Amino acid sequence: MPGTSFGLVHLEVRPVVSGLAVTSLIAGVISALVSLAVGCLGLAGADGGWGGWAAGAFTLLGVAFGAAAVGLGLLGLRQVRQTAPPPAVRFTGRGLAIAGISCGGAGLAVTLFSFALALLLVAA
Repeated sequence: MPGTSFGLVHLEVRPVVSGLAVTSLIAGVISALVSLAVGCLGLAGADGGWGGWAAGAFTLLGVAFGAAAVGLGLLGLRQVRQTAPPPAVRFTGRGLAIAGISCGGAGLAVTLFSFALALLLVAA
């Protein structure tokens, strides 16, 4: 209030990068790398008959990381989108969350495609 000895201080809180978005990107990149392993193992073991089993084991890992990347990316987008009054913490990392969703979805799709290809090669 003017004329009094009291003052109002408004502290500026810096935005924080969303941990969910960062974790989503990491899981998405791992999912993409595992999808390459699924394809390589499926092709390498097609003649020996073990390609389907090895690719199947890594498919479970790739699907888990891909689904985690998509889920965490969506939660990270939700966290970044929420607005809060000024003294609360604001989150950034929208691009990281979108990249995590993209990498996770692509890794999931390539993993499933590579596994199907490995099964076809083993059966042939």
